[in-house]
Amino acid sequence: MIERIIQFSIKNKIIIGLFTFALVSWGIYSLVHLPIDAVPDITNNQVQVISRAPSLAVQEVESFITAPVEVAVANIPNVLELRSISRLGLSVVTVVFKDNVDIYWARQQIGERLREAEDQIPQGLAKIEMAPISTGLGEIFQYTLEIKEGFKEKYTPMDLRTYQDWIVRRQMLGTPGVADVNSYGGFVKQYEIAVNPERLRAMGLSLTDIFEALENNNENTGSAYIDKKPEAFFIRGIGLVTSLNDIEDIVVKSINNTPILIRDIATVQFGSATRYGALVSDNNEAVGGVVMMLKGANAKEVIGDVKTKITSIQKSLPEGIEISPYLDRTDLVDRAIGTVSRNLIEGALIVIFILVLLLGNLRAGLIVASVIPLAMLFAISMMRLFGVSGNLMSLGAIDFGLIVDGAVIIVESVVHRISMSKHHHPGVVKLSQQQMDENVFDSAKRMMNSATFGQVIILIVYLPILALVGIEGKMFRPMGQVVSFAILGALILSLTWVPMISSLFLSKKTEHKRNISDKIMDALQKAFNPIIAFALRRKLAVIVASVLLFIGSLFLFTRLGGEFIPQLEEGDLAALVITLQGGSPSNTVEVVQQANKILRDNFPEIKHIVCKIGPGEIPTDPTPMETGDYIIALKDKSEWTTAKTREELVEKIEEKLAVLAGVKFEFQQPIQLRFNELMTGSRQDVAIKLFGDNLDTLALKAVEIEKLIQNTQGVEDISVEKVTGLAQIQVEYNRKRLAQYGLSVAEINRVLKAAFAGSAAGVGFDEEKRFDLVVRLDKEHRQDISDVKNLTVALPDGRLIPLDQVASIEVKTGPAQVSRENTKRRLTIGFNVRGRDVESVVHE
Repeated sequence: MIERIIQFSIKNKIIIGLFTFALVSWGIYSLVHLPIDAVPDITNNQVQVISRAPSLAVQEVESFITAPVEVAVANIPNVLELRSISRLGLSVVTVVFKDNVDIYWARQQIGERLREAEDQIPQGLAKIEMAPISTGLGEIFQYTLEIKEGFKEKYTPMDLRTYQDWIVRRQMLGTPGVADVNSYGGFVKQYEIAVNPERLRAMGLSLTDIFEALENNNENTGSAYIDKKPEAFFIRGIGLVTSLNDIEDIVVKSINNTPILIRDIATVQFGSATRYGALVSDNNEAVGGVVMMLKGANAKEVIGDVKTKITSIQKSLPEGIEISPYLDRTDLVDRAIGTVSRNLIEGALIVIFILVLLLGNLRAGLIVASVIPLAMLFAISMMRLFGVSGNLMSLGAIDFGLIVDGAVIIVESVVHRISMSKHHHPGVVKLSQQQMDENVFDSAKRMMNSATFGQVIILIVYLPILALVGIEGKMFRPMGQVVSFAILGALILSLTWVPMISSLFLSKKTEHKRNISDKIMDALQKAFNPIIAFALRRKLAVIVASVLLFIGSLFLFTRLGGEFIPQLEEGDLAALVITLQGGSPSNTVEVVQQANKILRDNFPEIKHIVCKIGPGEIPTDPTPMETGDYIIALKDKSEWTTAKTREELVEKIEEKLAVLAGVKFEFQQPIQLRFNELMTGSRQDVAIKLFGDNLDTLALKAVEIEKLIQNTQGVEDISVEKVTGLAQIQVEYNRKRLAQYGLSVAEINRVLKAAFAGSAAGVGFDEEKRFDLVVRLDKEHRQDISDVKNLTVALPDGRLIPLDQVASIEVKTGPAQVSRENTKRRLTIGFNVRGRDVESVVHE
């Protein structure tokens, strides 16, 4: 078989040339369209179910929302893991499927099961939806909306958020490869009816009266048409509110033939939804977004399309506002691919130099070297065919020495055979083409069996890597695939291209002049022969020494330590800031601004600082309000003055930030942080998980574990998940009093929710924009526990009583969050490792 292929290649040079040209064309096309990223995406095959219930505490979120959703999706086939987080007003259930499950089939199954879960959840309690089809590494482009100098007074944070939601996000969603855009910061605009409770009591009205008035005075309708030949006049009743004045003029009730308008009992204004997060850019609150890439899309192409789209969107924004990116995955991708490209080029040049030097024949060296780009193009074509992306792991493992192994053997044999032809063809100074073809065929067929066998053995070595599954498979299987593709391509080229081009390109002269390669080989042989002779004379000593070296290497290997992957120098920093347990967003914003000022004043290496506080509009990462997620963009290392290494810079940053009492910072890198979160569920390098039913017991055991590990060398930034200690104003109803006054729990809950959280009584339109029409108490009467106690409730006979007449209202502590994994409650303790390897620290 091998001999036939070689013979066909030599006899049909034009055909092989055309096939080679086709390979080059296919390879270049595949290279241009190859998915490129910095590292492999190790995200498991998951679907997130996100439920928002702003008015519910943690206990109610877990009982009324999380538990029914978990039960509904638990029996879906091919589910590997089920985990959830219940926080104040938010539930996130993550369903992990087997890797071979189609993501769209999985989402369809969950969508069907969610309809069952909605039957178990009280109507209107929560908004349930699935997260976008993205991955943990899908946040490819992050930006803020900046106000230019001279326009600072013209736009408010609410204006910026409106532009983000209704201009930037809406237009960005049409970009190929974009799954969604997550909005952060600012204030979500609403038409707010801020009720003054004292005026409300004076008029003898309740919040229910206001809701009924708004619902009955905010709608459009149609009424068929009137036939007026030759035209038809369509009838349209227009009653939607379009301005604040329209809302103010709505009649709530008539008392003694005197209409009571909304303006008489409330202030109608543009307000904002209760916010659970914020965005701080440098020292100012900001508005921004995170572009989430569709799962399986080409990161480099999507980012390019996003940048093109931003140029178009920029023209749609009002004057003075610009889109300013602060994290662009292209920078990291370019650095990673640049590193790989530089290493590959340097490796190829070294191999070519060594080949030419030791073969002693420039043409022979170039023929062997030509296998490198051709094999790479073949490998890249196969990568695109099999859906393998180009990244640091997949391309960085290619060894050109393995690729040219077969070609070296053949070409060296052919060169030697030509120089020996003077013995086979006496008197012939230059071979004819037919004689050249015969020499190449004889040399190639004699050596190719050995060369093929050697390359097959190398391929077998990579089979265990190709058999990896899970996270390990996602990380390392592409490396094994690409190396296998390259070796397979080199093998095919050694059987076809190399014999063909050797018969055409190599010199046909039989005379051989001694050159530097002969001298090098003579010197190596002269040094090598005594060593071989010594080994043959002292067999026992060689065996004993080999065994001792092997045992010694095993001893050293057990003490080397280990890491899952080496840390990639991403060029930027990520950090987690943790403030007071149960802290408000405004408090976290103040802390972040103080920290940013310290960083700006002391570290010129920092180019830009952005901190996302709490969850975004799409809470795929349900961080609490007291937590901030930092992205610290750094300048090029050549411009650093404070430190020389990333580790040194982090240490100095931590020293400066230590002045902020009660505030904890944990530093990582953006992708490294995501990797940790995807692999362990924790953002730290190592996670310890505790399972149990009682949250208080879990919290106590976590404190014990923290004390045990805190003195271990290398352990830094210990973070214990806070599951208890969240302050709550608990309103416990007295059912006897409720029965005495003829009230129901549902009625009071409706009033309590509307008064403080606000309840929507419809929508208001501003051209194509839609804003909720929300009723709540004015800000002055939403400040203290006394405002809760004094909240008035309407009795069936129209009288009003304060809430504390029918309920006990006290400040108590409750759960901060409830995390579950496969239906068991879980608490996570995470820590980072510095100065040592992870394996040694974990073992200790």
